[in-house]
Amino acid sequence: MDLPRLGVTLQHFGPHAGPDAVVTVAQAAERLGFHAVSVSDRLLTPVGPHWTNDAGLPESAPWDVLEVLTWAAAHTRRIRLTTAILNTIFQPPVVVARRLATLDQLSRGRVVAGVGQGGGTRLAPYYIPEEFTAAGVPAGRRGAGFAEHVAAMRACWGPDPVEFHGEHYSIPAAKIGPKPYGDRIPVLFGAITQRTVERAARIGDGFVTTAVNWDDTRTQVGWYRAAGGDGTVLVSVFAAPPGTDVATADFVDAALRNLERAADVGADEMHIATNLLDVHPQRQADLLEALASELGLPADDH
Repeated sequence: MDLPRLGVTLQHFGPHAGPDAVVTVAQAAERLGFHAVSVSDRLLTPVGPHWTNDAGLPESAPWDVLEVLTWAAAHTRRIRLTTAILNTIFQPPVVVARRLATLDQLSRGRVVAGVGQGGGTRLAPYYIPEEFTAAGVPAGRRGAGFAEHVAAMRACWGPDPVEFHGEHYSIPAAKIGPKPYGDRIPVLFGAITQRTVERAARIGDGFVTTAVNWDDTRTQVGWYRAAGGDGTVLVSVFAAPPGTDVATADFVDAALRNLERAADVGADEMHIATNLLDVHPQRQADLLEALASELGLPADDH
């Protein structure tokens, strides 16, 4: 059985977040032969009696996705840089397109753009209206408005002059840059429901989900393939219950089991959320080294 490509989520929130943490984990992942690092987006976490945080979102505010990945890019040479996911709808498409293309140029073509329509979480199919309020974006932009946002963003990556006119977004004829380093930036859609997964198959280069339940993940992959999707399926998994440490042998065993499950459901790539562990980044690097050794990943000695 061919195992999926393997990635790891960077520490971008909580007490260990910071420049040293990002560099420690990103450089370890690259040196050990991992395929990618990723960062997920959260505009805010509401407070107050109405907020129960059933999905287990981080209590501390995560750092900005693209700035964290830019810092990681500056300290690595080859590892892929994945937004998994970036809630692009909270910024004008021309702004997001330029930021992603700038990172792609700076990293010499290493960006994979996992994008979402905001207000929700990869763990549950609800939305957080406070995010739309803070961003000044109508919640009605979810769905067709999000698809139009992606189309406008892709238009910015095309030849100049760029021009786009839609129901929600309009870009007057202009030169817009930079363009992506290569021909294009792959765009993966954060998707959970059948409707969003099938949309990813129609207009995306793949989709991103979290394997809370592997039977559900298998169903999602089935929807994607049945709808004609032939792009990348990226599955995020938990390293252990959030906020806990884990024994090295248990971490390696769980990761190997999840890799086999990811392969079995047809995923192309799996990212381990070591950033949810409440441990020092060097401990995260040590856990990754043990896993890489078990898998025989091709280490980079340079």
